[in-house]
Amino acid sequence: MDASSAEDGLIDIPLVDLGDRGPLALIDAAPGRFRAIFGAGLKHYGPWFLKAADGATERWLARADTPYAAEVEAVAARAPSPGARMLNLSYEWSCTTGVGPSPAGGGNRMLRTLDWPLDGLGRNLVVTRHTGPAGPWVNVTWPGFVGVATAMAPGRFSAAINQPPMRRFTGGCWLDWAIERVRVSRRTGTPPMHLLRRVFEECRTFEDAQSMLTETEIAVPAFFSLSGARADQGCVIERMETRAFVRAGGRAAVANHWVAGGQGGRLRGHDSPGRLALMERTRDGVTGGFGWVDPPILNPTTRLAVVADAAAGALDVRGYERDGVVTRDFSLPRLAG
Repeated sequence: MDASSAEDGLIDIPLVDLGDRGPLALIDAAPGRFRAIFGAGLKHYGPWFLKAADGATERWLARADTPYAAEVEAVAARAPSPGARMLNLSYEWSCTTGVGPSPAGGGNRMLRTLDWPLDGLGRNLVVTRHTGPAGPWVNVTWPGFVGVATAMAPGRFSAAINQPPMRRFTGGCWLDWAIERVRVSRRTGTPPMHLLRRVFEECRTFEDAQSMLTETEIAVPAFFSLSGARADQGCVIERMETRAFVRAGGRAAVANHWVAGGQGGRLRGHDSPGRLALMERTRDGVTGGFGWVDPPILNPTTRLAVVADAAAGALDVRGYERDGVVTRDFSLPRLAG
């Protein structure tokens, strides 16, 4: 299951059927990818920062409203270096996501990219298949990651998470980041990535998922994109800790700045307004493939692109690194719902 390449230099994205097993089973299935992710994290953040951040995250997880804290600790016990807690809860990425009626007819479709300057995320992607109380679902993930950032439940819905701007308290970016981390450490809401996993495990309908994503108190602000099995079931939910702003109507797009919430803050990632504008212009005309992943949606920090159609049970995934495409296109058509 570990990364391998052929003469074309591209890597296959493996499909791992986990059933009702948790993240430790994925580590066992793809140990090389697990080690590679931690090696990249160690190189990017440095051992001192990872160790300090791990301690702070451990203390916060003990108070947070999440059913997955024990799984994070189990991953940390298997990790080859410090950083499992911090990397699971770091949430320092930018994304571009759009939802709208599928051109194939019947349902709604989600287009999604995730950007993060951490090298190795594209080449170490894994798609996992799960069973849960609400039905089967498929996750685009990495070994050791306990939450959910991008997933699809055939016949029910697809969903993804984007990060809002950093709150502005002072004139300094790093000081604002430190202040917000202290504020987060005092909160007890659910980490957004863990809430999205709960949605796929527990919610049987688009309406149930929208209610949970709208009403559950979360630890930090988040943007959720939700795409259902009917053409009109598409929305973006802009979340503060205890408030929600819902952009519904079947068609919506989001990058890393507030549209409905009007909160302002420090924009994240590369050209958030430009990415949103391009997604809104191109979303409804995409008929297949990844030709829509153009600059500025495509940029040096882009690590994955996904097309998910829950009504058809179809999922397409491509991995990127800073130099471009690194994986063969993964396609999972028409899973049974």
